[in-house]
Amino acid sequence: MAASKFSDVDEYGFKREEDFDYQSYENIMSSYLSVLTTRSMRWQKFLKSTDMLKNRSKLKRFVRKGVPGSLREEVWMKISGAKELQLQQPNLYQTLLTYEYDQEISDQIKLDLPRTFPDNIHFEQYHLSLYNVLIAFAHHNRTVGYCQGLNYIAGLLLLVTKNEVSSFWLLKVVVENIVPLYHTKTMDNLITDIDVLSELIRLRAPDVHRHIFDLGLPWPVIATKWFICMYAEVVPTETVLRIWDCMFLEGNKILLRVGLTIVVRLRQELLATDDISTLIGLFRSLDKSNVLMDCHEFMKSIFKVPGTLRRSQLDAMRQRFYNERMASKSKVS
Repeated sequence: MAASKFSDVDEYGFKREEDFDYQSYENIMSSYLSVLTTRSMRWQKFLKSTDMLKNRSKLKRFVRKGVPGSLREEVWMKISGAKELQLQQPNLYQTLLTYEYDQEISDQIKLDLPRTFPDNIHFEQYHLSLYNVLIAFAHHNRTVGYCQGLNYIAGLLLLVTKNEVSSFWLLKVVVENIVPLYHTKTMDNLITDIDVLSELIRLRAPDVHRHIFDLGLPWPVIATKWFICMYAEVVPTETVLRIWDCMFLEGNKILLRVGLTIVVRLRQELLATDDISTLIGLFRSLDKSNVLMDCHEFMKSIFKVPGTLRRSQLDAMRQRFYNERMASKSKVS
């Protein structure tokens, strides 16, 4: 095969593996690069012409088609509400960094620094910034403090924004507003949303749901990292960022749409597995999947494949599974 015109390091600094499918990637990018150029021009015009938050329908349409990399910090800060929060307490981040830190939390963060994106050629220079963001957040939200998973979210925020302050505020919005009680010790909402995802898959793809059950792979083993890391370190980087574009505007429902779409779109591959180790291997190699590598087509499909997911429907399911879990706990105790 002729040498690829693409580097063995992606645009965010992540090294590509030796078995990376350059030909498929080249086929995908040949059309996606023109999409990026067009979208960038339209975004520039959109931002200059209006307050984007006042035109919700147009904003949603633009965000679903992707935010240009150069504009992500600005757009994410505005659409997530992080900018508004920052303006209310402009000196909060710097103040938090002056606090006496919890030694146990500090040691855990330092332990995770070299484990965060070790295959990224740029990330070592962000270790101090990552430490600062995570220790500041741990000071600020003592209920959450620090847990593994936050390092990947904050790390990718830093790679995108290259700004500690913005990364702190975006992390705060994710943990406290978009996925509250995902990163606490009890992980109440995380466990509930995994149950919801399992139920959505049972309804939408019952054959796959039954197959995975028969092979003995529990959904928490599959989906915990999906949700706790917001798909960082799970799917290709550009796809993660396209997911986050929508998540910052539309909330945690996007995470369920993505999970359901992954399972439905990979239905044949999943049904072809005949033992639990092969199934686990398939889920662990989503970052190599051509379906997920083609981020533009995949993101289109998350709004088609699952069909309508009403917030009221999801909230009712969440309440049901939470109540069932609490009832089960009370019986045990």
